[in-house]
Amino acid sequence: MQLGIHVNTFRRPTLEEILGAVADHALPCVHFNMAAAGVPSMPERIDEALCERIATGFSERRLVMATLSGTFNMVHPSRDVRRAGLRRLEALASSARRLGTSVITLCTGTRDPDNMWRSHPENDSPEAWNELIATLGEALALAQRYDLTLAVEPEVSNVVDSALKARRLLDEMGSPRLKIIIDGANLFHTGELPRMRAILDEAFDLLGDDLVLAHAKDLDRDGVAGQRAAGQGLLDYDYYLSLLKQVGFDGPLILHSLAENDVAECVKFLREKLAALEIADARP
Repeated sequence: MQLGIHVNTFRRPTLEEILGAVADHALPCVHFNMAAAGVPSMPERIDEALCERIATGFSERRLVMATLSGTFNMVHPSRDVRRAGLRRLEALASSARRLGTSVITLCTGTRDPDNMWRSHPENDSPEAWNELIATLGEALALAQRYDLTLAVEPEVSNVVDSALKARRLLDEMGSPRLKIIIDGANLFHTGELPRMRAILDEAFDLLGDDLVLAHAKDLDRDGVAGQRAAGQGLLDYDYYLSLLKQVGFDGPLILHSLAENDVAECVKFLREKLAALEIADARP
């Protein structure tokens, strides 16, 4: 696995300083957000000079852009908002390979009109599911056009709020360009923490062959997505990482939802866990 971090963890005046902060922690890969380059996360357009500046910033520091954030609310109640999201997604998609990545991350959305990370009673409705299928279908057409992979994650506040729904989405879309982000801290509905290992087992059984990215953060309660730094909450990291290993995942493991002053401790925590996992696997 390649340990990396969400670029928004670091706050600096310039893109180059932000990437320098990543490199200072010897982290080889980054989940990138265009806001780090001083433009909106979902810009209307990306000019060639900015693409070159970002790509150069990565190459000079020997960093890899593992993924690019393209999150917008794919089931927002307003059609105009959804159309604007798709329009901006195309701006990202058309530039992604020049920036240095072939994977864009998405959010399956919520019917909440104000916050795409907040749950809503209508998320379980057939209308929300059908809206997701329609919007995602258009997004996948962009992925096909620009030779990209799109990645979504099951998250308790969104329409795809479980591994089972994520599996259903993969099967219904039937596209090799759609893959899964796994986040062990985002899977537990209210009252489910006592069943942590069973829920993690189900997620990896259903989705293990379709993982393109893993997140490393933590949770302090169920019913909402975790927002704690890795190793500072209730997630069974030994078990989570062992499941990633068992399914043969060797892609990016991205730290996020942490403050900059937590980075060194979290990196040390994960490196020690991954090293222990390698030692355990090497034993007769």
